[in-house]
Amino acid sequence: MKNGYLSQWAQNVSPSPTLAVDAKAKALKAAGEDVCGFGAGEPDFDTPSFLKDACAEALAEGKTKYAPAAGLPDLRAGLAEQYAANGVLAEATPSQVVVSPGGKYSCYLAILATCGPGDEVIIPAPYWVSYPEMVKLAGASSKIVFAGDDQGFKVTPDQIEEALSPSTRMLILNSPSNPTGCLYQRQEMEAIVELACKHDFLIMSDEIYEYLLYDGADHHRPASFGPEAADRVITVSGFSKTFSMTGWRLGTLVANPTIAKAVADLQSQTTSNATTFAQYGALAAIRNWDRAIGAVHEMLVHFDRRRLKLLEGLESIDGVTCQRAQGAFYLFPNISSFGLSSEEFSSRLLDDLKVAVVSGHAFGAEGYVRLSYATSDEIIEKGLSRFAEFCSKI
Repeated sequence: MKNGYLSQWAQNVSPSPTLAVDAKAKALKAAGEDVCGFGAGEPDFDTPSFLKDACAEALAEGKTKYAPAAGLPDLRAGLAEQYAANGVLAEATPSQVVVSPGGKYSCYLAILATCGPGDEVIIPAPYWVSYPEMVKLAGASSKIVFAGDDQGFKVTPDQIEEALSPSTRMLILNSPSNPTGCLYQRQEMEAIVELACKHDFLIMSDEIYEYLLYDGADHHRPASFGPEAADRVITVSGFSKTFSMTGWRLGTLVANPTIAKAVADLQSQTTSNATTFAQYGALAAIRNWDRAIGAVHEMLVHFDRRRLKLLEGLESIDGVTCQRAQGAFYLFPNISSFGLSSEEFSSRLLDDLKVAVVSGHAFGAEGYVRLSYATSDEIIEKGLSRFAEFCSKI
């Protein structure tokens, strides 16, 4: 049986390395090992109780049937009002909003709706592991542009312009970033949007960590920079990271009417709709926004403390340097001085000291590893001690 009758897409796609690390760490824990897990990109807090209550109420009321493919009308209307208020939409137009089964699927639909064979997508590295695979599944090709810690992990307009070709269709921006936690400033984003307008390419702006910010930092939405920007920027976000709703699978997408309709049509033929009763939990967040954001701020107090504790610990280890993240819940230290590939470093760290991190190679950044501080203070302290021990023995 040749290749098990698999398509070229199935043969060529790679499994998620972040999920693989998390699965291995959980398997070791299940076997009785004392593992310090820094691999998962998932808040370790529970979903706010009033959001769970709204979902349970929807279940009790029998709201378990199909919903419109693009999302509950009230939820799309509420999201449209928010995006109009922050300048992404000129008017609160629900037809430009699509609710999907997760931010990951929103990203994939954005790429699938606009890119295909012969198109190139510029992806700044370090990048979220799924972007290149999504581009591949759409039949397009990726062009990677690297920015290391000496640039604060942010690509410059000159780098982007140098990477452009007649085939350039899209640029992917992720701010705050997974895996680095870096945050583009407004003037930096404005310069990139100007390039998109000048050279006629789209921007997919992945803003899933938009509310997880530190040090008084501000998040900037490139679609809000004017009518031309709004027309060519596809804004992707969701509820997973902000409200610790990762398993609920609720993403959002906002785009110009043509792209939004195409995305909704693709979703109607692939998943039908995001889970109906889960959307009522999201609707409760939109309708009680101050209360929902209050829960986020409580979470951020803990994230910020952990961020600084992990940063201080990493910077105290000889041979390790680390940028101070301004968003999300990751640090991306440079471990290149130890002479090991990032894959060998992370593999030996897990095997020898039972500390799970993700290799920078998975993010297109050799010489780095990613640690998530969406974990307990106890794990951070224990993990840092083991990390230092490992580094001292290399």
